[in-house]
Amino acid sequence: MAKAAKRAAAAGTPATRILLAAGVPHTLHSYEHDPAATNYGMEAATGLGIDPERVFKTLLVSAEGSLAVAVVPVSGSLDLKKCAAALGAKRAVMADPADAERRTGYVLGGISPLGQRQPSPTVIDSSALRFPTVLVSGGRRGLDIELAPADLVRLTRARTAAIGTR
Repeated sequence: MAKAAKRAAAAGTPATRILLAAGVPHTLHSYEHDPAATNYGMEAATGLGIDPERVFKTLLVSAEGSLAVAVVPVSGSLDLKKCAAALGAKRAVMADPADAERRTGYVLGGISPLGQRQPSPTVIDSSALRFPTVLVSGGRRGLDIELAPADLVRLTRARTAAIGTR
């Protein structure tokens, strides 16, 4: 593990602590976050030099009044109709950013699907299963976690479905 990754693990986030407690193999990747950035996922992919199809963003949606988590590649977008169907709902809309931060305990651009303050039903785009490892936010801007998609699914108790668009 690189020095920066060791420091990040020592400081820890709820996401990294979950992985350590579960004994899940993972790698931490740090990059320099630009405060002016607005597309956090693409910033991570570019900053780390990793294919954007392997870097996943964590979004919160409101499906029939309940919050849920959608995890999709940063190279595309979330299909709200497909996400609603995967959640067994008729309709889904993007959650209010303040609600997402309160629910997860993370700030926008650093919301991890792991270690959220209040877990929510989670759907991970099935494209994640094509890769031996994927990257998700480590719980703060400038930190991503690389892990096997099966471990991500297991730890978040997620279902997988084709919820992303290119």
